[in-house]
Amino acid sequence: MSEDPFYLVRRSHLPEVMQRTIQVMELLSQHPHLSVFEAVRRVGISRSAFYKYREAIKPIYSAIDQQIVTLALALMHERGVLSEVLNHLAASGANILTINQSLPLQGKATVIISMETRNMEMGLEEALDQLRTLSGVEQVNIVGQG
Repeated sequence: MSEDPFYLVRRSHLPEVMQRTIQVMELLSQHPHLSVFEAVRRVGISRSAFYKYREAIKPIYSAIDQQIVTLALALMHERGVLSEVLNHLAASGANILTINQSLPLQGKATVIISMETRNMEMGLEEALDQLRTLSGVEQVNIVGQG
């Protein structure tokens, strides 16, 4: 199987749907609290178009061997919630580096997870959107990238 080659193309020469995908990616990067749904609505493309093109579009400076992302999660203090989160991240191809959990207060705990995303089989935003749907997961935010 041959490798899918990359080409260097000016942003202004990309089709409009790809330019809008870039706008959504920039919005999500600048405003981590935004959901994909909110960002695509602001830019004026469908979620399916965004998910179709987002993995194919990378700024030239992003060709880094390793990406480390730190997440802050608010989880319900219930048996198995953290395990489900970790299993989901592992299934997506993330490599967990550190986990820090606060003592649960009023039935909720804050969990900070640092992970390597280089080998993720799905995009980071898609994985986080899926995390947000898990039972017991109240909030998921990216607090650092490097």
